[in-house]
Amino acid sequence: MLTKLFIGNLPYTMTSSGLRDVFAKVGAVVDANVVMDKVTGRSRGFGFVEMKDEALAKKAMDEINGTEQDGRKIFVSEARPQAPRDNDR
Repeated sequence: MLTKLFIGNLPYTMTSSGLRDVFAKVGAVVDANVVMDKVTGRSRGFGFVEMKDEALAKKAMDEINGTEQDGRKIFVSEARPQAPRDNDR
């Protein structure tokens, strides 16, 4: 079963492929995505990584959480489901 991880405090220079490379050192990465601001096109400082299975995701959390990437200490946790949005705006 795929496990999605939330990665916070990313350096603003981090790309999705760079994020994939960081996590690929631990194991098989299914998808990696740095969230970009729609207006400026710059990174918002967080992203998501999907690992092949729960064991790899746990290993990635243990090994990568708290490490430094380009001068920023990143944190890794299991992603929570997105909250429903009010589309009546």
